[in-house]
Amino acid sequence: MKYLSDILDGLAFTELQGSADVEITSVTFDSRQVTAGSLFVAVKGTLVDGHDYIDQAVKKGAIAVICEDLPAHTTGEVDFLMVANSGKALSIVAANFYDNPSAQLKLVGVTGTNGKTTVATLLYQLFRDLGYKCGLLSTVENQINGQVIPSTHTTPDPIELNRLLDEMMAQGCDYCFMEVSSHAIAQHRVANLHFTGGIFTNLTHDHLDYHKTFDSYLKAKKTFFDGLSKNAFALTNSDDKNGNVMLQNTQAHKKTYGLKTMADYKARILENQFGGLLLHIDNEEVWFKMVGTFNAYNLLAVYATAMLLDQDKAKVLTSLSKLTGAEGRFEYIVAPNKVIGIVDYAHTPDAVQNVLSTIHDIRKGNEKVITVIGCGGDRDKTKRPIMARVASEWSDKVILTADNPRSEDPAQIIKDMEEGVDPAFKRHTVNIIDRKEAIKTACLLARPGDIILIAGKGHEKYQEIKGVKNHFDDMEELEAQFKEMS
Repeated sequence: MKYLSDILDGLAFTELQGSADVEITSVTFDSRQVTAGSLFVAVKGTLVDGHDYIDQAVKKGAIAVICEDLPAHTTGEVDFLMVANSGKALSIVAANFYDNPSAQLKLVGVTGTNGKTTVATLLYQLFRDLGYKCGLLSTVENQINGQVIPSTHTTPDPIELNRLLDEMMAQGCDYCFMEVSSHAIAQHRVANLHFTGGIFTNLTHDHLDYHKTFDSYLKAKKTFFDGLSKNAFALTNSDDKNGNVMLQNTQAHKKTYGLKTMADYKARILENQFGGLLLHIDNEEVWFKMVGTFNAYNLLAVYATAMLLDQDKAKVLTSLSKLTGAEGRFEYIVAPNKVIGIVDYAHTPDAVQNVLSTIHDIRKGNEKVITVIGCGGDRDKTKRPIMARVASEWSDKVILTADNPRSEDPAQIIKDMEEGVDPAFKRHTVNIIDRKEAIKTACLLARPGDIILIAGKGHEKYQEIKGVKNHFDDMEELEAQFKEMS
């Protein structure tokens, strides 16, 4: 049994109408989920303002409401609390409602533009292999001790987040590894969580449709580290120019990892091929199943985190050498005629360049690189021409196609992308709006030994067009085409 007064700990409110001595059965910010005894938090979102639904929430049985602005008419039967920021308030009351589960296990957050999913997934796989019960909160999926829970956001809303952490506690989890998105930080979704540590991967162009400027994007990431406690660790990539920025104001123990610059945890690439990576890491030579310089950084971040969590070095390296990372991250198959197909989630200019430069580094001769790529609709438009430019500069042939156009016209998205292609590369670039046809065409163009990269969607099993999610799986389409080659 929870009373309103029980879940207000740490919440600063400017006005309270009512006694706060009422029983709360649930907390929600969605009026459609209100039931008798609910606490409704009216959050001002980017598309919807919860204040517009206060009356509806009260009619459905809300016993208390947290809001920034009181409605014109209130009733004495419902408690009203006014706060400065209802998004922050939601994080506080959600954590309190579930008895602050993040404080009862070791929660490690991973933030940055690229690599979050791989690092969080590898940590989850590693610690389970080391014998611990663990939870995972990621873009691809959420997991609790091997039980898969579908993921709809990189970082869940505060209520779902604390509910999942509470379930992890109930199942005896020792650790939880989670991706922390810039949206989640800016929207205070992780504001009241207790982190054992935070990891910074890198920072490049992304989400400027939401943050508007790169500086705002950077500050959102930095806020996460600013909020870490003095008992936590802050691990950053010393090779990224923004790595040290993340550490400027944090109280946490500061640690770094890198391949090039001075760092607390160092590694060096000895071999890089489709079969995997040979790294010299902490004075040991270890073969890993993962590919590319970007994965060398991911593996090093995971290793460093394990050391900061007091794990055995030999066991960690042995386990890491067996792991393969997250679905849809440089996932490749080989056709009967030796054409190599790669599916990768790369959806930022930097990620596309990382994948293509990796392919360039490990291809052996005159193999052609054919890239199929699109950009999402209703998202950051400024990266579209940059992604197309990078793809055209690093590929022998580029097919511009639809990604998740959402409410936008895919032809216009492709036109936006074309603006970034240098005239010298335009004769190697074609437009095929239908993604299935684009993948088929890439396979028809490929000759034995050539490499096809299908970028942008990775693990996703759908394509969103005009508000409808249609089944679509890049790997599934690639495999079907490869079968036709046999």
